[in-house]
Amino acid sequence: MKLCQGQLWKTEHRFIRIVRLERLSVDYKLMADLGREEGTHQQATKKEFCRMIKGAELLSGDGAGDPE
Repeated sequence: MKLCQGQLWKTEHRFIRIVRLERLSVDYKLMADLGREEGTHQQATKKEFCRMIKGAELLSGDGAGDPE
């Protein structure tokens, strides 16, 4: 699967939107509820981010529906 800026992921308890994607890092926003758009901005390496979204569902963004 390819990460792209603007992707929205759903984990068990929260939503994660990729805000900015760089070569080695990902800036993302954690949200408890999609309707309120309130959340905290975080930064992680791509490796850490991929571990965090392991098992999550891609809701929207470029690459949606691409299983690899």
